[in-house]
Amino acid sequence: MIRELLTPENRDWVERAKECAEKYVAPHAAEWDRTAEYPWSAVEGLKKFDLFKVWIPKEYGGAGGGVLNLCLVVEELSKACGGFGVLYAVNSLGSFPIILGGTEEQKQEWLPQIASGEKLIAFGLSEKKSGSDAGSLSCRAERQPDGAWVVNGDKKWNTNGNAASLYTVYASTNPDRGSRGITAFLVEKGHPGFRIGKKEDLMGIRCVPVHELHFENCSIPESQILGGKEGGGFANAMMTLDRARPAVAAQALGLAQGALDLAIRYTRERQQFGQAVASFQGVQWMLADMATRIEAARQLIYAAASAIDAGVKNFTKYSAMCKVFGTDVAMEVTTNAVQLFGGYGYCKDYPIEKYMRDAKITQIYEGTNQIQRLVIGRAITKEAAG
Repeated sequence: MIRELLTPENRDWVERAKECAEKYVAPHAAEWDRTAEYPWSAVEGLKKFDLFKVWIPKEYGGAGGGVLNLCLVVEELSKACGGFGVLYAVNSLGSFPIILGGTEEQKQEWLPQIASGEKLIAFGLSEKKSGSDAGSLSCRAERQPDGAWVVNGDKKWNTNGNAASLYTVYASTNPDRGSRGITAFLVEKGHPGFRIGKKEDLMGIRCVPVHELHFENCSIPESQILGGKEGGGFANAMMTLDRARPAVAAQALGLAQGALDLAIRYTRERQQFGQAVASFQGVQWMLADMATRIEAARQLIYAAASAIDAGVKNFTKYSAMCKVFGTDVAMEVTTNAVQLFGGYGYCKDYPIEKYMRDAKITQIYEGTNQIQRLVIGRAITKEAAG
């Protein structure tokens, strides 16, 4: 129902993403999953349909479409392949820090290249010992007499890994200040002292590379400090994640809808006891619950994204709500879809098991669902106290 309320602009982005997914993504999703190769040919499809422009402001070569349109595109791409959905969305995660906190010079230099698809970008925050505890970074940056900063340390679970050519990286420049001593830097691939490390062998989303990043006496000029000043990195990262989480929820939503579509088709075609499996009441109830929860997730995700676009100030709670609910729905729906396929659901001959594997990560990255519940709980208790 909520899709019937979309504007003509919203619908245009949906149609572009749908056509891109049908032509460039769906036919190859199984092969990408098997080989874990990066789908450069489909990235060219994203460029052809101008999909990298969605979230970039118009003054920097983008479409200025905002978070809702970003979510609509991610949803459509993820129906075809959850890995490709996040491969696309992580470019918004990496560029939101520049949009929110970059200097005018940094915005002019980097955002047009991201909008055109010339540059892919990644987001380097997590470390081996600081996942949910993002404020306790061990990666360090020390100022040199010439004003440059030397970075030493490692980053873990960097989505877009070796595919990106630009990285937003967070390091502690003043450990005594804790999270307030974190600074963000812009680092290009190939910069001396920066190298791409181990590639993770993933359970799902296998077409998007996830790598470790290593910094060994990596000297970064002062001009590459995000925002041009020390500190403020942690606040920038948190604001970024608040804006990016609806896109993760949209990835989960696309996976759930794609799995439901496959399950409906299969249960209508599969004959047991002389009739279609979809005609049995127990199966219809399962499909009804799946569809209802998907629609509820969609309404929450679109509302949260629209609130961000409208400039609502206190949207952190709603961003967390749509992420936790949407991703939990995706895991439930994809698991039930596998069940509806029966023994075939457990075989790679059919695409449905990939949806379940792809869905699991959505409950984990960009803030685990346990952390999201903490965020929501603290927000509502604070509101009650106020």
